[in-house]
Amino acid sequence: MRKWLSVPILLLLMLFLSACGVIDTSGSEKGYIGISMPTKSSERWVNDGENMKKQFEKLGYKTDLQYAEDVVENQTAQIENMITKGVDVLVVAPIDGQAALTTVLERAHKQGIKIIAYDRLIQYSDYIDYYATFDNFQVGVLQGQYIEQKLGLKDGKGPFNIEIFAGSPDDNNAYFFFDGAMSILQPYIDSGRLVVKSGQTKFNQGATLRWDGAVAQARMDNLLSAYYTEDRLDAVLSPYDGISIGVISSLKGIGYGSAGKPMPVITGQDAELASIKSIIHGQQTQTIFKDTRQLAEKAVDMATAVLNGEKADVNDTKTYDNGAKIVPSFLLNPVSVDQTNYDSVLVGSGYYTAEQLGQKEEVAQ
Repeated sequence: MRKWLSVPILLLLMLFLSACGVIDTSGSEKGYIGISMPTKSSERWVNDGENMKKQFEKLGYKTDLQYAEDVVENQTAQIENMITKGVDVLVVAPIDGQAALTTVLERAHKQGIKIIAYDRLIQYSDYIDYYATFDNFQVGVLQGQYIEQKLGLKDGKGPFNIEIFAGSPDDNNAYFFFDGAMSILQPYIDSGRLVVKSGQTKFNQGATLRWDGAVAQARMDNLLSAYYTEDRLDAVLSPYDGISIGVISSLKGIGYGSAGKPMPVITGQDAELASIKSIIHGQQTQTIFKDTRQLAEKAVDMATAVLNGEKADVNDTKTYDNGAKIVPSFLLNPVSVDQTNYDSVLVGSGYYTAEQLGQKEEVAQ
């Protein structure tokens, strides 16, 4: 009698433990995905991580989403932990794409774990299976073309003063952004219609470690005090919204943005909420929208393919040489956004709501 009673009691106990989270049965049979993001301090990485987690779990996968807060050692330890937990696929947006993850990714490969680089290429590793990103050279081209258009450079206007900011030197994408923008701007610099009064036109001169807005603000402070006490600054090439916000803070400190002293043309990237509000209010001029929902979907598609033993869909097999191999990649298209189209592109696509942008509140006032 006790044997027969023990079966339903055991079933009830398992259901109770599962409900309490002691036994995790969610998605474990289909696959286990480790998602390693660089930081929560940037709105875009929060969106990327949550979009992937949501899409993976909707398909029945179990996920482990971790943020390393821009500390390389944290990211390495988190990935080590994911390997120990038995993930089947790693999706990694590296903090340091150079060589910091080489050893831990080799360990993952030896355990049969597939590796997808997410939006930032991981360098010097044979074990990267795929790379999901945007057309990063085109991001820079769009920024350069925007400055070209707003200043009327194609129409022969000028000369105008410009300063050049670049991204983090440990992020492979930063060089693509810079090269894309300079492919448009360099001819105008060479002809004298764009003047860089600081003379700082090389990537390493404008590089901003970890894309840090405070670092950009400090550099902008120095440039303004050294070269623009009397002359006006007409444009700033900024590769990322966080850098743009730092630049704007510096400019506002000496009166730009006030009556009679409009802001320079200032580019950006990632369409972060604070920067879209800044564009609406006439401070930052432009940003590049990269729809992280689409990028997350592409990473999910890649992971699903490798788990099924299939080849993932790619559209680039030549561009992204990580120093060890050409990494098969899928490049998504970026979109330039300013005051003229933010509503149709961002609100129209559901990326932001009108309430998030403060539009309804302003109408009510």
